[in-house]
Amino acid sequence: MARKTLLAAIGTIIATSPVAAAQPEQDHWTGAPQASENARYCLKIEAITGSRLEEVKCWTRQEWAAQDVDVDKEWAKEGVRVIG
Repeated sequence: MARKTLLAAIGTIIATSPVAAAQPEQDHWTGAPQASENARYCLKIEAITGSRLEEVKCWTRQEWAAQDVDVDKEWAKEGVRVIG
């Protein structure tokens, strides 16, 4: 029982740590963040049939557009990070 209590306490401390609080909230209504032309936008991709693992793909805006994906529209639901 003491082990479960200790694990719960550690989990609470980690969840409320300054690192978690330092992450700025993004306004999901304004679309993807603006970045350089070569920046890659990372979005979650649905798991393929038979798999539970969600995949993350990082492509430029042009590469997403070639796949008929509007980065600004999908960012609120599937956005992960911008590289570059």
